[in-house]
Amino acid sequence: MTELAWIENALTSARPQAMGALLRYFRDLDRAEEAFQEACLRALKTWPLKGPPRDPAAWLIFVGRNAALDSVRRDRRNTALPPEDRISDLEDAETDIAERLDDAHYRDDILRLMFVCCHPDLPATQQVALALRVVSGLSVREVASAFLVNERAMEQRITRAKRRVAEANIPFAAPDAVERSARLGAVAAMIYLVFNEGYSASGGDETVRASLCDEAIRLCRLLLRLFPAEPEIMGLLALMLLQHARSPARTDPEGKAVLLEDQDRTLWKRANIDEGLALVDKALRHRQPGAYQVQAAIAALHSRARTAADTDWEEIDLLYQMLEHLTPSPVITLNRSVAVSKTKGPEAALKLIAPLADRLSGYFYFHGVRGAYLSEIGRMAEAREAFNRAIALARTPAEASHIREHLDRLSQRVSAD
Repeated sequence: MTELAWIENALTSARPQAMGALLRYFRDLDRAEEAFQEACLRALKTWPLKGPPRDPAAWLIFVGRNAALDSVRRDRRNTALPPEDRISDLEDAETDIAERLDDAHYRDDILRLMFVCCHPDLPATQQVALALRVVSGLSVREVASAFLVNERAMEQRITRAKRRVAEANIPFAAPDAVERSARLGAVAAMIYLVFNEGYSASGGDETVRASLCDEAIRLCRLLLRLFPAEPEIMGLLALMLLQHARSPARTDPEGKAVLLEDQDRTLWKRANIDEGLALVDKALRHRQPGAYQVQAAIAALHSRARTAADTDWEEIDLLYQMLEHLTPSPVITLNRSVAVSKTKGPEAALKLIAPLADRLSGYFYFHGVRGAYLSEIGRMAEAREAFNRAIALARTPAEASHIREHLDRLSQRVSAD
């Protein structure tokens, strides 16, 4: 890994903790973001010369806080002073907040920041989008990809959310137990979207951003500590553990993506799988089925199959039907089509996904999957068109390379015929 790549990874990993601390310190979302960005700029100048700090997050918090305080002092000279209690005794204010958080057994800045972003005064779509942008530092493009909308629409959504936070004077204090319960669904969704962005990176050269996956799992463990009897949080943690267990086998030595059915399952992380399977069983015993539990049960079936041929596709199809009932989504139906293709054939799978064409027209995986089904039934020209569309929509070089392999095999079959 190059020096600049290491610095970029360190800044990405430290962002949630640094943003949480800076927001706790200043209680102003825009100022916290500006402070973090200034600290990142100074890191890019300083770290290559002096070497990385032992604790990047602590360095960024310290430098960002001082930079923001300098900005406050400059503002004082140009504008009327705000009330004294707004600018004085910042150290005391921080200590007071920290003590109240400790008393509430709510010590993690990052998790607290997530609950703040998921405040009920914000519309649900703005809550999760704001959290992804502020907490995890995903680009507008990456957040838009998570929601399957264009960048401009997502930029407007995030801007509206930040404006609403400022205008509504939303408190940056730890929510109580009742408020945490009310915001739980949005926080869980945000955590899973962070995981998905790490699991299938939507930008750059990386196929997997392990640091985001690890951070999402860490946050979910904290969430489960707050809600130890909540089966959906157990299901969410199990789902991420079981999916992340496959990471060592998801790319080949050249960095190309490897499909699940072609993966070397001996490379899967056994400890993750064992923990995930135990959590799935524990969650299902509550008999309160939810979307994360069903997805975890699907992942568990893949994890229990010693080979791809041993996969219980009929049970997976049934679970996807349950998931469609719980949370109807074109992406869920697209995923279910894989199970349908295994049990009923590619023509049945094509029929299932045909109504999704308009809603998923900009989705890379839709065209890739459709191309594979068309290829299986010999509709080569249509398959080539679908694969070309998938390449045009690919978010990473690995995704594009994977589809080109399909095209190469398709060309070889046509030549042989």
